[in-house]
Amino acid sequence: MTDVEQTEFDTVIDRRGTFASKWEKYRGRDILPFWVADMDFSAPGFILEAVQARLEHGILGYTETPHDLVTTFQTWLQRRHGWSVEEEWLVWLPGVVPGLNLTAKAVASPGGSILIPTPVYHPFLQVAGHVGQASIKVRLARSDVRWEMDFDALGEACDRNTRLFLLSNPQNPTGRVYTLAELTALADFCLRHDLYLCSDEIHCDLVLDESARHIPIASLAPEIAERTISLFAANKTYNIPGLGCAVAVIPDAKLRVNFLSARAGLVHGIGPLAFAACTAAFADTSQWLPTLLEYLRGNLRRLQSLIGNRMTPVEATFLAWIDLRDLGIDHPGTYLEGHGLGLSDGAPFGGPGFVRFNFGCPRTLLDRGIRRFESALCARHEQGS
Repeated sequence: MTDVEQTEFDTVIDRRGTFASKWEKYRGRDILPFWVADMDFSAPGFILEAVQARLEHGILGYTETPHDLVTTFQTWLQRRHGWSVEEEWLVWLPGVVPGLNLTAKAVASPGGSILIPTPVYHPFLQVAGHVGQASIKVRLARSDVRWEMDFDALGEACDRNTRLFLLSNPQNPTGRVYTLAELTALADFCLRHDLYLCSDEIHCDLVLDESARHIPIASLAPEIAERTISLFAANKTYNIPGLGCAVAVIPDAKLRVNFLSARAGLVHGIGPLAFAACTAAFADTSQWLPTLLEYLRGNLRRLQSLIGNRMTPVEATFLAWIDLRDLGIDHPGTYLEGHGLGLSDGAPFGGPGFVRFNFGCPRTLLDRGIRRFESALCARHEQGS
């Protein structure tokens, strides 16, 4: 597919009036939103049809986890990522973020701490406070071509009270897909330091670099699987974040009991429409996802042509992490809003001076955003000259 071919992803859908969080933030202002990780594409027809079929039943009551969803997820995980998991390992949740917090609650100990590489999706940085733990933030090391975990710095930062490592893979916001060597090193690190590991793998099917491959870290060996809670969901891939349905894969029975105990009374169940959508998503073997990935690659090329070396290559996700530190702006997100562009400021991610750009949108909308970004950069350079 070339950039000029028309696809369903070129259709601009007016989201105003639907109370979409992405667009409501700037309601009444001439600011184009490229911030929250919510694509401006319709969910695929096969998901909408599954939701409609369930809706036509007419009763939308409390719902148990459908057996079809369990077997479909197991088949998907084996087919897509080469990991065979048992049904009893699975704990279904209304979202990945609750899974992060429940994991921390399940393994927390008095005076404990949580190790978190940054920059990272900002809810990671709130987990420790929710469970009375200390948060140990360690910067990812940036080379010319990518962001990497700094194991020397991580080793110096953690202590005997550190209980948990929070991993984002594919990494949000940098777009990294960690290699087998990196994941093996991380597994060894966690085993050596007696750490539990929670791995958010929600973007695992959004790999844009065709030479990269997503690897669930818990699939590497039984030793690391026994200490890992892996979180999956179809919400990002198929753009259905409003139909929350996620799953925690927990091979170790004792850890799973602790997780279920932490969940009790705190996390609501999953609705029947979300179950229907999630089942249809994990059953997908159509060309919808390959077409989406090719479209996102085209969008990324457009953005990269403007941004250049301000961003490292995006191996996965539909999010670009852009370095604006040289502009000398304390709050680049606020500055860009003044030029009609709504991006995520990097400070809440642990990356002040950066912004995150969501390029998951129709190309005509993206091009308008790119023009505004270019205008904002030019204006700043003129101010400094």
